[in-house]
Amino acid sequence: MSAKIITISRQFGSGGRSIAKQLAIKLGYDYYDKEIIEEVAKKTGFTKDVVASRGEEAPGKSIFSYGFDGQGVPGIMNGMTMNDYIWSEQRKVIKQIADSGKPCVIVGRSADYILREYDDVLNVFIYADMEFRKERIVRLYGNTDNKPEKRLEDKDKKRKANHKHFTDLDWGYAPNYDICLCSSKLGMDKCVDIIADLAK
Repeated sequence: MSAKIITISRQFGSGGRSIAKQLAIKLGYDYYDKEIIEEVAKKTGFTKDVVASRGEEAPGKSIFSYGFDGQGVPGIMNGMTMNDYIWSEQRKVIKQIADSGKPCVIVGRSADYILREYDDVLNVFIYADMEFRKERIVRLYGNTDNKPEKRLEDKDKKRKANHKHFTDLDWGYAPNYDICLCSSKLGMDKCVDIIADLAK
């Protein structure tokens, strides 16, 4: 297959963001990650930190955490909750990127679902074993009061709940993607090569 748009979904600590960045460089594609956060923050008036967390993670670790988070008022956030409003604006930004016609790599934010009706999209999920992920987050982000396993589990549960809430699909479930790659077994460079070959 050939793909002008590549979406990279990933477990926390699997190196998916780094793979996406290397892939964009290798293919000469535009790269979108924090750029989406910045654009949504600009459009909504929320801080980048709020958009970064609410745009990809549930408020809690289950889908039931989407309760009353300050119901929107007519004329403010179009009457939507904060989570729904951020999702709505994020969806618009991702579709604008796709509609530009420029080849690109998009990291996370349920772009695979948002662009499900577009042709020439390759949807990738990156995962890795626990030891690899633990070592990686400590090396990149340092230690915290929470153990690395707890940080990984919490982050992934929030991403999973967010994805389920907005898409009704199971995050990380292989049939929902075109290919799933284990970065701890294949190595990040090999993952980049495999995706690049598929995209061509």
